[in-house]
Parts: sequence; structure tokens; C-alpha cells
Amino acid sequence: MSEQQPWIVTGAGGFVGAHTMARLASEGIPAVGVDAYTDYYDPAYKRERVAALIPDAEVIEIDLATPGAFVELCQDRDPAGIIHLAAQPGVRTGLTNPRAYATDNLVGFIEVLEAARHCAVDHLLYASSSSVYGETSRMPFRASDPADHPASLYAATKRSNELMAHSYAHLFGVPTTGLRFFTVYGPWGRPDMAYSIFAKAILEGETITIHGDGSAVRDLTYVDDVVEAILRLLDKPPSVDPSWTPDADDASTAAAPWRVLNIGHGARITVMDLLRLHEACLGRDGVFEFGPRVPGDVTATHSDCAPLAELIGITPQVSVEAGVAAYCDWLTSHREGA
Repeated sequence: MSEQQPWIVTGAGGFVGAHTMARLASEGIPAVGVDAYTDYYDPAYKRERVAALIPDAEVIEIDLATPGAFVELCQDRDPAGIIHLAAQPGVRTGLTNPRAYATDNLVGFIEVLEAARHCAVDHLLYASSSSVYGETSRMPFRASDPADHPASLYAATKRSNELMAHSYAHLFGVPTTGLRFFTVYGPWGRPDMAYSIFAKAILEGETITIHGDGSAVRDLTYVDDVVEAILRLLDKPPSVDPSWTPDADDASTAAAPWRVLNIGHGARITVMDLLRLHEACLGRDGVFEFGPRVPGDVTATHSDCAPLAELIGITPQVSVEAGVAAYCDWLTSHREGA
């Protein structure tokens, strides 16, 4: 790839997107951001995040679902590759606003695939999710395992993205890597995530609703570890696996330049223990109550990242104790400076 060609990052105003843009800038890698600043959560917070993390970056407002708009941008900028991090996130909103997931996650992704195809990019990396595994007793989750029973509409759209990417890799030779993120957290994180809700409620003395009995288990991954993995994968596009056959047991590769990878820490924590950890880091007790479990929430996630380590030489390193402490320190200082 030419040193002059930029990477285009979609969802640049989002949590992982802004951190990725900041890291690209620190490494001297040219990048152009794209974001629609949708209202899944407050767009003002996204703009504040951009101003704080990437004040000098170029972030263009484009709705990816607008036919041809993203293709035209990529044809104009001739990118080395695309890092697609834009999406309608979250499990619960799919119960009340399903069309947003079809528009943003399916139609929007077709536009990204078309741009990657027509601009002949070296590598398309895109955010998938641990939610594609659904409700399963197979632990840890291995990318080589089947992922055919998503428990939420969000998960279904993310699994659909992986299959759509496979078709473009197979038909047009577009090198694609799907990144199955496991509960990414850290400074400037999404306000609708449990760790954000816990910390804010503890600081403000509000009651926290624990959905279920608090025994649900999550594999939390600190944002810096996720961005490190993305950066190390940029120049490692997949190639055709000559050993692959239609009856192969490994569902993470194919007879096309296509792969999916887990990006998770591998250590797990229950929801109640996560709440207690926030209390310890913030030096205050939380007030909580139990509520009904939300349809679509799975009981456990647990990543196997051996293939990631084989490719890039490392797996995520930041422990949940260190990561939550860093997040709480950031949140406290951010609120004091507001």
C-alpha cells in the first residue's frame, strides 16, 4: 500500500472509532473519518469525544445508507483500506426500533462493501460482535465454531455482515477481516453500557437496575487493547486458505480472502462483581435493585483469542481491574472538568 493513501474509518465519532483515529494519528498513518452522528445516544457527546480525542482529524458527515455516497468518497480519496466501525449498536433497542438495524447495519454495510470492491482496497476490517455466538454452552467462544443462532436482532445483523463480507471476498476478491469484539470499555465509552451506567449511578446516588440476578458473565476488553489489535492487523489481510473444503470444521476461514477473529481479554466477571469493582474504584457504595432479564441478553461470553495471537503476536493485556480503575479515574476527572 502507498504511504500516501489514507485509511478511511467509519464511525469515527463513536467510541472505538475515535480511539482508532487517535492511534492512527499518533502512528503517522493518514486517515479520514466518517460519521453520521446518529441519535442512538446524544450526538453532542460524540462531538465532544471527537474534539477531545481527534481535534485535528478530518471527519466527514455521511450517512452510509445513502446510496453511492460512501463509494463516491472512497473513489475520491483512494484509500489503502477501510476500518468499518459504524453501526446501530446494542441489543435492547432492536426490540423497539428494528428498522434502524436493517438500515444502518445491513444497507450501510453493503455500501461499505461496494466501496471496498470498486476501490480495490488492500484490506477491509469491520466490527462484528461476540453476540453472534448467541446462547451457547460452548466455552470459550472460538471463531472456528458455528455461529448460527443469534439471540438478538443486533447479533443477527452482525452475523449477516460476516456472511455478506464472505460473498464479496468470494465473488470479487475483497480481503475482509471481521472483528468479533467482546464488551469494549474505557474512557469516552458508550453511555448505554453497563459499566457507564454503574459508574454514573454510583457517583450520583441513583438506583441501578440489575437485569436478571447479577450472575451473567462478561468478557470485558479495554479499548486500548482493541485498537492495538486493529493497528497490528492493518497490513495483514487474509488470503485464500488452500486447505479449506466445504465440509471443513473451521468456520473462521474460507476458500476466499476472508476471516473472522475474536478480540477479547479472555478473563470473565459477573455483572454483580463488576458493580462491586466500580464501587471499590469510586470509593462509594451503589444502590441497586433487580429487574427482569432483557430478551436477547446472553448469560455468558468468553473469548478464545489464540488465532489473534498467532497473527499479531499478542492478545489483549489490560485486566478488568486495571481497566475499570482507569475508566473511573477518567470519568471522575471528566465530570469535574465539565
